[in-house]
Amino acid sequence: MSSVQEVNPRVLGIRAPTSLQSLAAYITEQITQGTKKSFKKVIDVSSGDSHRAGMAPVSFVRQVLAVCLYPELFRVESLPLDVKLRAKRLLGGCGGGCVGSYSVTSCGLPLVQQSVAEFIMRRDGGVSSNPEEIILSDGSESSLSLVLHLMASGEGETQTGVLTPIPCPHTLPMLLDEAGVMLVPYQLREDRGWAVDLEELHRALKTARGRCKPRAIYISNPGNPTGFVQNRKTIEEVIQFAAAERLVLLADEVHQDSVYGQGSEFVSYKKVLFEMGKEYSETVELVSFHSISSACMGECGLRGGYMEIINMDPTVFKYLRNLLAYLSPTVLPQLVLEIMVNPPTPGDPSYKTYTQEILLTQTTVAQNAQRACEVLNDLPGMSCQPATGGIFLYPRLHVPPLMIEEAKSLGVEADVLYCQRFLEEEGVCLGAGCENGQEDKKYHIRLCVLAPPVTMEEVLARLRSFHLRLLS
Repeated sequence: MSSVQEVNPRVLGIRAPTSLQSLAAYITEQITQGTKKSFKKVIDVSSGDSHRAGMAPVSFVRQVLAVCLYPELFRVESLPLDVKLRAKRLLGGCGGGCVGSYSVTSCGLPLVQQSVAEFIMRRDGGVSSNPEEIILSDGSESSLSLVLHLMASGEGETQTGVLTPIPCPHTLPMLLDEAGVMLVPYQLREDRGWAVDLEELHRALKTARGRCKPRAIYISNPGNPTGFVQNRKTIEEVIQFAAAERLVLLADEVHQDSVYGQGSEFVSYKKVLFEMGKEYSETVELVSFHSISSACMGECGLRGGYMEIINMDPTVFKYLRNLLAYLSPTVLPQLVLEIMVNPPTPGDPSYKTYTQEILLTQTTVAQNAQRACEVLNDLPGMSCQPATGGIFLYPRLHVPPLMIEEAKSLGVEADVLYCQRFLEEEGVCLGAGCENGQEDKKYHIRLCVLAPPVTMEEVLARLRSFHLRLLS
């Protein structure tokens, strides 16, 4: 990539997904109005919206929310006792005992903050977690946006920069741009399953200096959209790099409940940080993010999440809390978040059903990822690195030269044109790789595997038919 591409997301080909989403909505409207298509409805597997794709919500979550919203349901005998007890507990943590009240504090409901802290300590083997360092918000993107705005400063050579993986979550470039922060790309290694490469981090940082002032590094683990799960050695290297270069670590760990690769396990950045000794645990600034949009909850539309802030300067943290005084996180998502981090336990009436539903989701993601990877790698002109976690596959397209020329004439990337044609002809909405960022003259598509198996099989069948027809 050229030096200009190093710091300019637009040159990297990163674009908002509105065009494909708009086309999907237009085709859906055509079908509604009676236009005949070879398909009955559009299947959207471009994003992580599992409920839109047909996955069922978790029963315990919806039951508890229902009671909280309509307390008359406390009288319904058919509802499990633990549902009613949880609803009573959650309502007790709300202002006035009602979900219609504002959040008790600008950082969220103290009851939920405490539950999140206890979850983190269980997850990380007893590593201490302070509820006052946990900020609840209307989703992880909202949290990240707040932190980016907090760090944003300067112009030209002094403008704040954030080291950002390429490919990255498709909404991240827009968040950086809105905050006035420069995207400093570092390329993930596709030939190593989309691994983070330490030499590439140093190269990206060296190239950026003189053009902006790098202040943070963003990490997605498990990778979005790559499906790569970082091992402890990689995490240690990234922490050491951040410490040496005085960078804030922004760790997106939203899909930590979805790790399925053989020999892979999720280890949080915080756990590794605190196991590296005081040299790191007391100095490296870390902000980690989690969300109810995770694979197992799938509650994307409710928009709830948290961030835990470690080692932030007290003055800066106080300023951040003052900023939050003008905001108030929505109450319902916080209740779902509490359930996510504090699920039913053995002996509870809802434990068996809850466990079965979570296991079904985890199994579905793992099997879909393996199945889809096999089908995609069997297609000529397509190659896909296997995912070991997360909810996406990010296969590479070897686009026919004629389509590349046609895309140029239309002023779009070749992978966008591929996705448009597939959507128009087969009724499936994929994500175009240029939304996530990619190297010049390399094209990808983004496929969410968090969908019912029958839906995934339909998507793969349509994709195979379209792809072979395109190459014939």
